[in-house]
Amino acid sequence: MNTFWQQIEKPIVALAPMEEVTDTVFREIVMTRMKPGNLHILYTEFANTDGLCHPIGRDKVIHRLQINDTERELLRKNNVKIVAQIWGAKPEKYAETAKMICEEMDYDGIDINMGCPVPKIIKQGSCSKLITNPSLASEIIQATQENSTIPVSVKTRIGFKEVETEKWISHLLQHNLPAVLIHGRTQKMMSEGLADWNEIAKAVKLRDAINKDTVIIGNGDVKHSDEFTQKREGFGVDGVMIGRGIFHNPWLFMDPGFEPSIDERIKMLWDQATLFKNTWGSSKNFNQLRRFFKIYASNFSDASPLRSALMQSTGLDHVREILLEWGTSLPEIVNYEVTPE
Repeated sequence: MNTFWQQIEKPIVALAPMEEVTDTVFREIVMTRMKPGNLHILYTEFANTDGLCHPIGRDKVIHRLQINDTERELLRKNNVKIVAQIWGAKPEKYAETAKMICEEMDYDGIDINMGCPVPKIIKQGSCSKLITNPSLASEIIQATQENSTIPVSVKTRIGFKEVETEKWISHLLQHNLPAVLIHGRTQKMMSEGLADWNEIAKAVKLRDAINKDTVIIGNGDVKHSDEFTQKREGFGVDGVMIGRGIFHNPWLFMDPGFEPSIDERIKMLWDQATLFKNTWGSSKNFNQLRRFFKIYASNFSDASPLRSALMQSTGLDHVREILLEWGTSLPEIVNYEVTPE
């Protein structure tokens, strides 16, 4: 086995797939705020295989796999890999989706979502529910591998209702996967409690005994860049995946200790808002950006009133109006040409 997973220098650092977060816009913004070599792999939002294979439904789902030309340029410049994450419960749809991704898109890998804990998803027998159905999980992995010309990995959890790392991870390791990414919580835990990195370490030992070439990436509660190496040394993983930690610090992939100025916070906010508008127009709800505005407009003296105003914003021009009233002098905002919303 010799894929990009095996070739990347350790520790590998990846940004997790997150619904209404890791679209092409946010991925690009992250890459403009990273030191080369500090981030290795980006994931898409997770895309449903049934939708992607449906002649009408595809148009409603395909945006999750969009890569802007400007993002593509940054991926190449920074030598960052991009992985499409997919989910569903029908092996034949995985086969069709894998073939489509490989023939029509430019991705470095495909990842099968066997970890999402959301109840409405698991009711469909998908994602973390597959932990309870290993035979179906095997069929899905095999169907995807047989129809893919790029590496196929799996992102999962340490169990469904209870921890069952040994049984479940051992099963996955039988499939000659180049990488298994493990969130140290069960489905029942959702995002509550602490991730159990000792169970992730147990998965590393299983890997060493069953398939030593498989890369093991740990996920859960990683919030600081100094944890990248600490987790590798303390638990034996090949790398870490950052999820909610990016909300604590969108500059996580800069040098350790990097502190953004107020201007940098406002500029990042504006860059993301303008790129969102230019990419999606009115096809996506602008209110999705409010979770990011809350992050950027924080940790400086008069952030609270600005944050409150931004949380009521209705569009890009409204954001510009709020920022100018607040007092920014950044030329890209001051000189921005207002267009009708």
